[in-house]
Amino acid sequence: MEAMILAAGAGTRLRPLTDEMPKALVEVGGRPLLGRIMDRLVDAGATRIIVNTHYYEDRIRDFLDSHGPAGVDILISPEPEGPYDTGGGLFRAEPLFLGLQPFLLHNVDVLSTVPLRELLDEQARENGRRDRRVVASLAVQEREARRRLLFDDLGLMGWENRGSDRAPVGRQEVREPVGTVRPFAFTGIHAIDPSIFRLTHRAGAFSIVDLYLELAARGWVIHPMDVSEEEWIDIGTPERLREARRRYAE
Repeated sequence: MEAMILAAGAGTRLRPLTDEMPKALVEVGGRPLLGRIMDRLVDAGATRIIVNTHYYEDRIRDFLDSHGPAGVDILISPEPEGPYDTGGGLFRAEPLFLGLQPFLLHNVDVLSTVPLRELLDEQARENGRRDRRVVASLAVQEREARRRLLFDDLGLMGWENRGSDRAPVGRQEVREPVGTVRPFAFTGIHAIDPSIFRLTHRAGAFSIVDLYLELAARGWVIHPMDVSEEEWIDIGTPERLREARRRYAE
């Protein structure tokens, strides 16, 4: 099974800590975030892991050379003119994928108990159940968040933003809703079918969520898997980092 870790970000909100190291190597419970995410992916069955890099690429390479899991192929996808955001980073790494089966995509700054193997199985079940191909399955939660994705009986159909700096405030529906519309917060963990690489000509830096919305408007299915009962924290601010370290210390 293949997987990719998005690790090219600068972690500007964690400064001054990230003035001297990449966000991917910030430690929680005595282990860098990148190492923790690799552990989770290997436990889920990953035998080939792609890591994109930009800031402090040499430090990340050194870590992977000395701490890469045994028996797992580790590949680097450098972004010298990046970073290219979540979607652009994924598509730049396309040549490194074997492209045979659905793969996991995981943010490096997200720690959780989300069952990664179950997410892949959910993607396979949905592909078999529906009469058109499911492009991706997203791990989502019912929790408070400034930006949430909107899902109906078919899948992703819009978004709402109540103050996130990543999108304008408001709400957008990319198609007519079918059945009940529910807002979910996204965890930054995806199971993706390799067919996604054939469905757009986007290049450069772009958000994968924007691509998902574009595909949903065109009739492709982006499926939610509700993992509200699972623990989840993103290490995006010093406060979140302190909280994560406290949890792991306990």
